[in-house]
Amino acid sequence: MTEHFTARRTGRRRARDREGQTLLLRLLWTVFRPVLIALCVFLLSAGVVMSVWNHFERAYFAPADPADSEQITFRIKSGASLTRVANDLEEAGLIRSASVFKYYADFLGLSQKIQSGDYALTRGMSLAGIAERLTCGDGNPLVRTITVIPGWTVRDIAEYLKGTGQISDTAQFLALCQTGTEFSAYYYVSDILADPEAGSRLYALEGYLAPDTYEIYTSAPPADIVRKLLSQTGAVFTESEHERSEALGMTMDQVMTLASLVEKEAGAADFARVSAVFHNRLRLKMPLGSDASVKYASGVDRLSLNDADLNYHSPYNTYLNTGLPPGPICSPSRAAIQAALYPDEDFIAQGYLYFCTKEPDSGELAFARTLEEHNANVNLYAPLWRAWDEAHGKNR
Repeated sequence: MTEHFTARRTGRRRARDREGQTLLLRLLWTVFRPVLIALCVFLLSAGVVMSVWNHFERAYFAPADPADSEQITFRIKSGASLTRVANDLEEAGLIRSASVFKYYADFLGLSQKIQSGDYALTRGMSLAGIAERLTCGDGNPLVRTITVIPGWTVRDIAEYLKGTGQISDTAQFLALCQTGTEFSAYYYVSDILADPEAGSRLYALEGYLAPDTYEIYTSAPPADIVRKLLSQTGAVFTESEHERSEALGMTMDQVMTLASLVEKEAGAADFARVSAVFHNRLRLKMPLGSDASVKYASGVDRLSLNDADLNYHSPYNTYLNTGLPPGPICSPSRAAIQAALYPDEDFIAQGYLYFCTKEPDSGELAFARTLEEHNANVNLYAPLWRAWDEAHGKNR
C-alpha cells in the first residue's frame, strides 16, 4: 500500500515537472520566437542586399576591365561639365556607366573639384579611383593664365612668356612682333604696315599687345598668343575711341603712341595732366622731351639721364626730334588711352608745358608752365634722382 502511494506521488511530481518544463519552453519560445524571426529576416535581407550590392558593384563601380593596365590619356577641357566628363569616360571605356559616375561625384561633392588637364588612366581603375585622380589635379594643364602688365614692352612680354614656360625662347615671338606681317588681317596692323615710316619702328606691334589677363592653351604657338593679345586691342579701342581720335585730328596709332608715353611717364593719377603737357607741346611743335622714349631706344634704365643719353641718335629720341616717336614704346593701359584722348582741360587751358619726377619712390610729379619754373624743379629734385640711381645700382 505504501509503495503504491509512493509511486502515485512520484508520478504526480513527474507530471508537474513535465508541465513546468512545457510552460518554460512555451515561455522561452514566446520570448525568443520574434527575435529568431527577426534574425532570420535580417540574415535573409542582408544576404539579398549583399547580393544586390555585389551585383551593382560589379556592374557599375568595379573596373571596366580589371586585367587591363594599359594607360589611356584622358583629356578634360577647360570648362567641361560633369556630364561631359562622365560621357567621355564611358565612351573611352574607362567606366561602366556615365550616369552612375555623375551621381557618385554629385553625392560626394566632387563635381566642382574635377580639374582640366591630361590624365593617365587605365581600364583597371575603379570608378572611385578615377574620380579621385580627376579631382586631385595631377593632370598636365591644358590652359594657362597669363597677365600682361600695362607698361610692358614686347621684350618684357616675351621674357615673361618664357619664364612661365609658355614659349621655349623669345626669338620667334620677337620676330613676329618686329615685322607684324603675319597679322595684317587686323586693320590697325595693316595701317601700321602701310605707313612709309613703319621701318623705323623697333617692333611693328609694340603697343598693340593689350594689357589684360588671358587664358591660353599651353600648346599655343607664339603666333596664336600674339593674335589673342592683338584682338583685345580691338576690344579696347572701339568706335567711340575712333570718333574721339578724329575729333582731335589724330590716328589710332598716334593715340596709342601718345598713350604709351603717358603710361611710362606717370602714375594713373597724373595720366590726364601729363597728356595735357604733351598735347600742349604738340600744338606748339615743341619736342616732347620724354625721358621714357630715350630709355626705350637706348636701353638705359637710369632715372637721371646725362647729356650722352639725351643726345642718343634715334627716331625715338623726343629731345632731338619733334612730334611723336615712330610708334608706341610700350603697351598702354585703357586708362592711359583715355588720358591720351581726354587730356586735363585745365592744364591745357593754363598752358602747362613741363613736368618732372619729385621724390622717386613717391611717384609724384612737379608740373610747370615755364622753363624757369621747370629748371627750378629739376635743380630741387635732381639730387634725389641721382641718389636713387646710386642706391639701385643704376649708375655707370
